[in-house]
Amino acid sequence: MTIRVLLADDQALLRATFRILIDSCDDMEVVGEATNGAEAISLARAHRPDVVLMDIRMPGTDGLAATQAICADPDLSAARVLILTTFEIDEYVAQALRAGASGFLGKDVSADVLLDGIRTVAGGDSLLSPAATKVVITRFLTTPSPGTPLTPPQALDTLTAREREVMALAAEGRSNTEIAEKLYVSPLTVRTHVHRAMTKLGARDRAQLVVIAYQSGLVRPVAPPPSGF
Repeated sequence: MTIRVLLADDQALLRATFRILIDSCDDMEVVGEATNGAEAISLARAHRPDVVLMDIRMPGTDGLAATQAICADPDLSAARVLILTTFEIDEYVAQALRAGASGFLGKDVSADVLLDGIRTVAGGDSLLSPAATKVVITRFLTTPSPGTPLTPPQALDTLTAREREVMALAAEGRSNTEIAEKLYVSPLTVRTHVHRAMTKLGARDRAQLVVIAYQSGLVRPVAPPPSGF
């Protein structure tokens, strides 16, 4: 299956570079290019991409608003948004994750990392490194935006004990393989538990499951050590 990718970035040189790189792969193709968030929304509805590579800082409608619109559109439920940012960890990234983005990459990543990232989110997994996940969640995800309610703890009542356990470990940024080793089960079993939890909680993907884990209180962030220690 060919992964259909939509590029959204106001820098023409970057878009051209990404297009050449992506189109050189047999398993993916660029289906459109947007220079701002409004164009990204329009092109996403027109082309139904599997993955949207989304820059955050763009003129007019920014990438954050575009991510929210795309992830909230039922007709685009299969589309995954991968955030591209100059700064790997900032409040805008956290807001994008709240809005439904599947992960983020710095614009300085290597070609292989970018292509693997596209494949990862296209497959339904999130792209959140353990270190970045912990920092983003500790600083931003546990503090909702004004008017955004936290997920109530009772929302987790539909989960089995094992599904909660797997969800909590995923929220720490652990991979399926790492969770499997800790629980003495197969990675396939872990993946099944993750997908069942996502289905029960209405999460688009693993990234949103992580947000729910922290906002519901299933997992609580560990405060960073005081400066100087």
